[in-house]
Amino acid sequence: MKCTVVAALLFLLVAPGGSSAAECDAGAAEHTKLGEFVPASEPAPAPAISLADPSGVTVDLSDLRGKLVLINLWATWCEPCLREMPSLERLQSRLGDRIAVLAVSEDRGGNKAVEPFIAKLGLKSVKTYLDPKSAVGQAFEVRGLPTSFLIDRDGKVLGKVEGAAEWESPKILGVLEAFLSGDGVVKTSSH
Repeated sequence: MKCTVVAALLFLLVAPGGSSAAECDAGAAEHTKLGEFVPASEPAPAPAISLADPSGVTVDLSDLRGKLVLINLWATWCEPCLREMPSLERLQSRLGDRIAVLAVSEDRGGNKAVEPFIAKLGLKSVKTYLDPKSAVGQAFEVRGLPTSFLIDRDGKVLGKVEGAAEWESPKILGVLEAFLSGDGVVKTSSH
């Protein structure tokens, strides 16, 4: 036992003191609060995706160039998604054609699962799309639902929100207004 303790102490004294960049990034991700906007370190092109609405009409993300786009990936079985959806509806109503809010359902049941949910909540402003094979989620490398991505007028991902957000909060509205005004300066909180 004594030898084990001595060996462990020696290892700690000799082992490198710094942690790797990956470990630092992982630690930073753990400190990010769910529902907060996290700006991309370097805006990168959004994946080339096609979305199908409940009636089967498809739209390519590239068709929305020139407009600020918020893509929200969600599912009807996801409790945080259920709480977040009315906030997205109010955001779209508030900002109108200044932003395109796209709610992309990851439900495997497609429109059969989604349509009653949309009707129950009375969602009319947010455009709903179906992704029963989770191709959009895979393209964006989503880790969980809900997750939202903010895409600029040139089709680049500006940042994301993991977890449910309160889209009408002053903090998130400030982020959106900065990009809508063309300023694009986002002040992040320090943790």
